[in-house]
Amino acid sequence: MATEFPLLFALHGSQAYAERVAQRLGCQLAEHEERLFEDGEHKSRPLQAVNGRQVVVFHSLYGDNEQSGNDKLCRLLFFCGALKDAGARRVQVVVPYLCYGRKERRTEFQDPIISRYVAAMFEACGVDRLLTLEVHSDAAFDNAFRIPSQNLPGAELFAEHFAALVADAEVVAVSPDAGGTKRAEQFRLALQRRSGRPVGSAFMEKHRRNELVSGALLVGDVQGKTAIIIDDLISTGTTLLRAAQAFQAAGARRILAGAVHGLFTGGSELLDSPLLEQLVVFDSVPPFRLDPALASQRLQIIDSSAAVAALLAEEYGLSLDSQQA
Repeated sequence: MATEFPLLFALHGSQAYAERVAQRLGCQLAEHEERLFEDGEHKSRPLQAVNGRQVVVFHSLYGDNEQSGNDKLCRLLFFCGALKDAGARRVQVVVPYLCYGRKERRTEFQDPIISRYVAAMFEACGVDRLLTLEVHSDAAFDNAFRIPSQNLPGAELFAEHFAALVADAEVVAVSPDAGGTKRAEQFRLALQRRSGRPVGSAFMEKHRRNELVSGALLVGDVQGKTAIIIDDLISTGTTLLRAAQAFQAAGARRILAGAVHGLFTGGSELLDSPLLEQLVVFDSVPPFRLDPALASQRLQIIDSSAAVAALLAEEYGLSLDSQQA
């Protein structure tokens, strides 16, 4: 029996990303309808029959000028519920950016653990599997979801990108805070495999209380070396900027940086800084908050659709389009 090709849907705002994945899989996105009512309520429904079918839904849950992350989450959940009600056999969601990933633990008295509540809502709406890119905390992500869930780290794609830039230089993989050392270590090992040369490690001390960030201790040697800072996301950019300032003061010869999700809620301050020779993000969040001219000059964007397509192809027993792979 031939392999059953899943139906691929993409909600408003995520079509461009999903289309790149679909092209690599050699298929087209399935049709659906999204309607907004006068009072702000909405509905979404598939326009192709899903009864008995496997379905993949794409939606990146970042807030933009049209919809908040809450709006997008609500639309995704309702659409998945509609798919299940229409008889879909299995519903997988691909969420390049998963909202509330940083709300994974209590930092103050009676704090909510919102990542766990989000996981419960996915389960309640009948989602069978979730795939996302670079979560804030592996352990919290694994503990939050009872359905099968997969986190695609950015280490290998970052290593592929930066390996071509560092040549024979001495390189240090850096975490801008102690909590990200595992992420930086994954990148360090990946870059070491690709370059065939030793790669050092370092990290910055960082303490956060509400909006106040403190801590200036640098652990590791960056003197005369190329420092590559790796993080999961950029929000205001303060963390990366503090780290870059510390590495410059410690004598780093070059400072490069990469973060999977570029939110840039603080505007262009990070890109305006001359400290970073290059800043790299993934395509999970378009840089809509930045001036397009500045973004094109100072920002490198890695296409993650090939990695996502490869995972889906493996899962469903499909072949990648040889012209797109």
